[in-house]
Amino acid sequence: MRLLYLLAILNMVAACNNHESKVDEKTQMSVENEIDIEAELKSIEETRSGFELAIKEKRYQDLKMFGTQDIISLTPICGEWEQYKTQRSNPNELFSYDSLIMRPKETIIVSDSVAYDFGTSSVYYTNKEGEAVEITDTFLAILKKDKNDGRWKLHREVATTNMVE
Repeated sequence: MRLLYLLAILNMVAACNNHESKVDEKTQMSVENEIDIEAELKSIEETRSGFELAIKEKRYQDLKMFGTQDIISLTPICGEWEQYKTQRSNPNELFSYDSLIMRPKETIIVSDSVAYDFGTSSVYYTNKEGEAVEITDTFLAILKKDKNDGRWKLHREVATTNMVE
């Protein structure tokens, strides 16, 4: 009977050792499949630059390719933004930004399909008097990688008039 117990214990120890080696194999596989952070950051920068260029060139029809289908973007509703939003709400005027410059302070790749971007931006537009106006803000953007084309796209964005230096 003691021999049977001894064999059972040895069998359990062997099974545990086998399980540990499988865990090590999984860990090695995940290390091999690590995200190329530099390549992903470059891809996000390309998205950001493409978005800025489309605004500057007034290619508004192209802006949809820089966001997910269910994008939500919230801009401030106070301060310098009030005049812009009032002017933009006039249905008889085609009105938009003249340009946008984004200055990311932190871009974090959370996974192979989610990242966030935090920074400041300047929006430039021409007011009713024909004067150039700059509006600054701080933004937090969540980006998702499109499974179809592999490009990073804006998914959620919140901006505030509080500036982070």
